[in-house]
Amino acid sequence: MQVYVLLFNAGTDNEGIHSLQANGRNTVLMFENEDDATRFGLMLEAQDFPVPTVEEFDQSEIEDFCSEAGFDYKLIPSGALMVPPESIVNKTDWDPDGVYEEEVPPTADESRLSNEELNDIRQRLEKLL
Repeated sequence: MQVYVLLFNAGTDNEGIHSLQANGRNTVLMFENEDDATRFGLMLEAQDFPVPTVEEFDQSEIEDFCSEAGFDYKLIPSGALMVPPESIVNKTDWDPDGVYEEEVPPTADESRLSNEELNDIRQRLEKLL
């Protein structure tokens, strides 16, 4: 079955998919109807989101993507009026300009545990024996 999702910067190296966030989980919305997805995208624009593009995908492709990314997904039936939540995430995982902070691994000094921390861990392990 074909579904429609909202993408930001579609077709670029900095493509992002719209998701709703609740309880620390991201949920990708899959719309059965293209007009419903377009309507939802227009409501997002009204909330100052970047302009989304409605793209058609095979439902199993989106489900596989979500499984690999650790996202949930929800199928929105044709004709269902889906309205974006009033509160939006202030800082997203995706940046419209493609500017991301590089994760810097800790230096050897930062990753070392103090002797006190090591002794505490050692004592707890010994108690297990």
